[in-house]
Amino acid sequence: MVRFAVICASNQNRSMEAHNVLLKNGFTVSSYGTGTMVRLPGPTIDKPNIYNFGTPYNDVYQELKGKDTQLYQSNGLLQMLDRNRKIKNSPERWQESRQEFDVIITCEERCFDAVCEDLIQRGESRSNPVHVINVDIKDNYDEALVGGRMIHHLAKDIDQARDLDQEIQPILDRFNQRYPSTPVLHSVSYF
Repeated sequence: MVRFAVICASNQNRSMEAHNVLLKNGFTVSSYGTGTMVRLPGPTIDKPNIYNFGTPYNDVYQELKGKDTQLYQSNGLLQMLDRNRKIKNSPERWQESRQEFDVIITCEERCFDAVCEDLIQRGESRSNPVHVINVDIKDNYDEALVGGRMIHHLAKDIDQARDLDQEIQPILDRFNQRYPSTPVLHSVSYF
């Protein structure tokens, strides 16, 4: 079985929607963020809610609900956090994980770059290949839903491959044909 990781900046929206979809469809999946802190919209653009990775989703949910239920209900944050707390305890930072995966799917080019750079800095100790793929997804609720479905289609094709190293390019080509407006990046690294 293919081991997947899905990664965005804060491990809140895009990666958690993909985590949710893949988990519901029987995939082995983990999710992470690459940022230094977890950033969520606040009452104004210049006043975001900032948390450390590892702060439980439930704690953030309760805090935001206590601050302004109406605001955080209307902008979708409470629904997102409610989904997240049903999947896992808290957002995790990629750079702190030592798990190994067969495929890592990032949701933004800067996250792709951060993951590739981190894997190079770790160095390969076991020569286990990992395919790092970026599927660009805008960071909003609706795009995350669409992105979760796109990542599910990609994961199904990957999971059905007999030899992923040989079949990855045709899989990515089919993905590009199916979603021509979604840029894809691919790199191979090693654990």
